Amino acid sequence: MIRQFFGWQNTPFTREIPTAQLYPSASFRECVARLNYMAKTRSFGLLTGEIGAGKSAAIRTLRDGLDPTKYRFIYLCDSALKPRDFYRELLYQFGIRPQYLRSEVKRQFGHAVWDFYESQDKVAVIVIDEAHLLQGDMLQEIRFLTNFQIDSVSPLALIMVGQPELRATLQMRLFKPITQRMNIRYHLGGLELEETHKYVEHQLQVAGAQHPVFTAEALDAIYAHTRGIAREVNNVCTACLLDAVVRREKLIDAIHVARILTEYKEH
Repeated sequence: MIRQFFGWQNTPFTREIPTAQLYPSASFRECVARLNYMAKTRSFGLLTGEIGAGKSAAIRTLRDGLDPTKYRFIYLCDSALKPRDFYRELLYQFGIRPQYLRSEVKRQFGHAVWDFYESQDKVAVIVIDEAHLLQGDMLQEIRFLTNFQIDSVSPLALIMVGQPELRATLQMRLFKPITQRMNIRYHLGGLELEETHKYVEHQLQVAGAQHPVFTAEALDAIYAHTRGIAREVNNVCTACLLDAVVRREKLIDAIHVARILTEYKEH
């Protein structure tokens, strides 16, 4: 609908955009650089950010950039994970049939990771998403997961990803041993005003737009509402584009944006 009306090759502001075409803001590039450092140095790290700030996009960029002959990317996203199920899922992703008891699957995983590292010369990069929802026993298990050969060497990279409250949780005395083991921490925030302008322009260019669609005043209004959070920018821009299609207009100004934001408030 949007693509056809504006005559573009693709629809902008969707999740389908390839990682190579993501807008490379300064904070996003720094985030991806730290994630790559964690993978290459087999570190334990933390990535936090507001909902929709781009954490998932950064993780996808990390995944797509890893050499599959040197790394095994493993992604877990289950807030209900228990320690035994956690190890069982990891073993399944290594292609190993897990035993039943927790102690057995934990031992199995340890052997699998070391074999992967020493015999195959590969590193497992484990990403635990939505980590702010994990229960205390699972967080404690993550501490033990990093304790290979009494801290002398790690055969894997472990990255915890979650919303800002995860940082507060990990500051509790109970979880201090976890934060003390973290080598890298990064918080991904929203875009600045100028970056938001460039982000929208980039999305439109990737879609195939050859002329401006949003006025500067419209983009200022979008930034004021979204605080530069990419997902919210996407949502407002998409709603504005749909409104423009219905009205058969190809330039979106601050009046369009105000109308859309009013509808948001009413619903």
